[in-house]
Amino acid sequence: MWQSLSKSVFLLTILVVIICGIYPFALWIIGQTVFPFQSNGSLLQDADGKVIGSQLIAQPFTKEEYFQPRPSAASYDASASASSALAASNYALRDRIARTLGPIAKYQNGKSVAPDLAKWFQQDTFQGKHHIVAQWATLHHSLVTAWVNADPLHAAYVDTWMKAHAAVVAHSQPKAADVAVVFFQNLSKKNPGKFPAAVSRTVNGKTDTTIELVGSGVDIQSIFFDMWRQDHPDVVLQDVPGDFVTTSGSGLDPHITLQNAEFQLDRVAAKWANNLKRNPADLKNAIEQILQKNAQAPFAGLAGEKFINVLEINLELHKRYGALS
Repeated sequence: MWQSLSKSVFLLTILVVIICGIYPFALWIIGQTVFPFQSNGSLLQDADGKVIGSQLIAQPFTKEEYFQPRPSAASYDASASASSALAASNYALRDRIARTLGPIAKYQNGKSVAPDLAKWFQQDTFQGKHHIVAQWATLHHSLVTAWVNADPLHAAYVDTWMKAHAAVVAHSQPKAADVAVVFFQNLSKKNPGKFPAAVSRTVNGKTDTTIELVGSGVDIQSIFFDMWRQDHPDVVLQDVPGDFVTTSGSGLDPHITLQNAEFQLDRVAAKWANNLKRNPADLKNAIEQILQKNAQAPFAGLAGEKFINVLEINLELHKRYGALS
């Protein structure tokens, strides 16, 4: 018995040493020797050598001078990787896509929808009824609450409104999110064609952001694009690349298609050209060449569409043109 037990313990010890020691150590040696970049997380660095992300994980870019990745249901958090799992009938999905399309939607002739959307909003009529903002708030309670909770400035603005309209607020000690619908209904009636949005102003080198009532801008284009579209169902708009509005299965896909990148090219080139005081057409051609140079397809181009790594291409733009002031 003891002889059999000692043999078992000996074999177990050998296996533990091989599987838990020698094997992973051998893989580590091979990885660090042959594939050091991949085995250390495919980390990318800026010009100063600072690690700013991984080649394998998407991260958000919202500034106009940079290419933007696919939408993410995980907020680009690698620890919360997930698909959206929202059905086509779910209004949250429709709203997310509409907010993405609103600021960039174009007619078939290439003209931007934004000016017409602003005029429609300022007329303050949706499907024959007045007070667009009030209708939006009444129809979509969850979106209104999300607006309040999205930014401390929003909540503070509603808190200030509550103190000035105590008679309108029915709750004894409500929070800003509790009265969001009432807030927007009241605001819409007193300020038709206006919406509260963050406005930044720079004075003496100091930037201050406050909430102001506006009649145009990105917030209105994003939030009310879906309602504008319902009021203009027969208008023909330009198609957009599918991966511009859809999330990947992980929510962390670091790539976009070359078609998606070229769809964003006009916006990116215009922003750089404005800041660098250069000809937009020349800069567009230069950035197009960067895209073509960095475009890759699976299996060395033998299959699938060409794609662009968003972090790598934005790093290249920053390297060539510097940081925007």
